[in-house]
Amino acid sequence: MYYEIKNTQSVELSARVQNKIDEKTKPVHALGRLESLALQVALIQQTEAPTLRHPVLAVFAGDHGVTCENVSAFPSEVTTQMVFNFLGGGAAVNVFARGSGLDVKVIDAGVNYDFGETEGLINAKIGMGTKNFSCEAAMSTAECNRALKTSGALVDEWKHGGTNVIGFGEMGIGNTS
Repeated sequence: MYYEIKNTQSVELSARVQNKIDEKTKPVHALGRLESLALQVALIQQTEAPTLRHPVLAVFAGDHGVTCENVSAFPSEVTTQMVFNFLGGGAAVNVFARGSGLDVKVIDAGVNYDFGETEGLINAKIGMGTKNFSCEAAMSTAECNRALKTSGALVDEWKHGGTNVIGFGEMGIGNTS
């Protein structure tokens, strides 16, 4: 388990939920990580029967200045192309989301491209990509704080709209550097 249970009620709830999972028609632990994830969701929601309401998968896109160092097999322009692919529903994450009932939200957090008013794209651009971190800080403290504040506001917006589960993803060529 990846979290600590801190009170007696949660310990009791954990035992009840684990028992419910184990009594399903399957070998114990046959679903692997999915079982511990189900338990975690139940504990977060403090119920034996958790529900996922209006689930959102937020994909934050941004360019990384370090790509000028040829650290990726793909040019940085692919970030822009992938944003359009997400918006058009053609990426692997879109297929997964459709099959799982997730609403994909595509957020421009710092793509080095001016999308203008593009339908379906959330403009949360902090800058036109980050700087080359091999030479200087990728972002200033102020930029980082603005990114955290902006993403927090999006989460609050989705929560107030009825979402009770949000998955996070990111896309940007050079992101693994």
